[in-house]
Amino acid sequence: MTSKPNVKPARPWFSSGPTAKRPGWSSQTIPHDLLGRGIRAPEVVARFAQGLKLTRDLLQVPADWVLVYVPGSDTGAVEAAMWSMLGERPVQVLAFENFGKVWATDARSHLDLDPEILSAPWGQFPDVSRVDPAKDLVFPWNGTTSGVKAPGAAWLSADREGLVICDATSAAFAMPLPFEKLDVVTFSFQKALGGEAGLGVAALSPRAVERLDRFEPPRPIPKVLRLRDDKGFDRLLATGSMLNTFSVWTIEDWIDGVEWGLSVGGLPELIARTEANAAALDRWVSRTPWVEYLAETADIRSTTSVCLKIVDSRVEAMDDAARRDFVTHMKVLLEAEEAAFDVEGHRNAPAGLRIWCGCTVDVADIEALTPWLDWAFEMAILEYSAD
Repeated sequence: MTSKPNVKPARPWFSSGPTAKRPGWSSQTIPHDLLGRGIRAPEVVARFAQGLKLTRDLLQVPADWVLVYVPGSDTGAVEAAMWSMLGERPVQVLAFENFGKVWATDARSHLDLDPEILSAPWGQFPDVSRVDPAKDLVFPWNGTTSGVKAPGAAWLSADREGLVICDATSAAFAMPLPFEKLDVVTFSFQKALGGEAGLGVAALSPRAVERLDRFEPPRPIPKVLRLRDDKGFDRLLATGSMLNTFSVWTIEDWIDGVEWGLSVGGLPELIARTEANAAALDRWVSRTPWVEYLAETADIRSTTSVCLKIVDSRVEAMDDAARRDFVTHMKVLLEAEEAAFDVEGHRNAPAGLRIWCGCTVDVADIEALTPWLDWAFEMAILEYSAD
């Protein structure tokens, strides 16, 4: 029987959204001088624009791209791109986890686009040989709910006719992104760097801006998703202007995270921190007989939202509801000890664990977490066996 570990993670936050704050974060470090000001005030607009500039610098977005804030987190950013840009040519959607399936449903049921849906079971990536560069494409780079990421970018065409809309919310700032093969890259504050929830960013290539300038969608677009004015792309949005009233606190908290990222070495260091965390967790998975990755092969295995399935025969023999109860019981045990919070998988994914390994997490906390996972598993097995 595994004894209760003596060491706990210093920061036991492993949720996949919102994710852990940066090391050393404190609310007292957030500037307060603009709180309570109107979002159209010149000083506030300038501060919002500074946030976009710092974001561009940290993410290494090409100079000829533009960035805009969008309400509704990453979901709002993806929806804004889909509602404002799709309909000119046929559409394909990669649906291999929860949010890819949501984008497919939206394209089919709400935008009436009759998309070609390239799907794959949980733990797999779709057959990308079917991706057609003449069509628009919508896909998540990293499936936050499945722990499956794109296997590189060789399958994406640099010489394409369609637009590529990439939901990068659990990949940005943690994985390399091939901007030359993408046209819209979206992410949220709450996953990328542990910022406050509610706001997203859409980075738009020149091809995406040209589509907005040229193509008027054959549908009414809600104001909070509207990237166009009556002349085309609303260029005010690229200056820090807002679609609606945003939280100044949330922007200041985002700037705090971006400035931290720049201070520790920029994008290469954030990617290195993420990969070190994933490697620390992998060392435990490799020696632990009761757990395996949900992703079936290493080339598609996420380094941020790492999803794990329980392969112990006693748990595999349970029905789906019982497996979910078992995972919930592990979660309750861990949280009662304040050893780990929010390590259960997404509600729509197969029952299992999900550990965030992004750049705001420290390796030492991943290493301190794993003995607690073993302890919680054995405790749950004992209690279920007793029943």
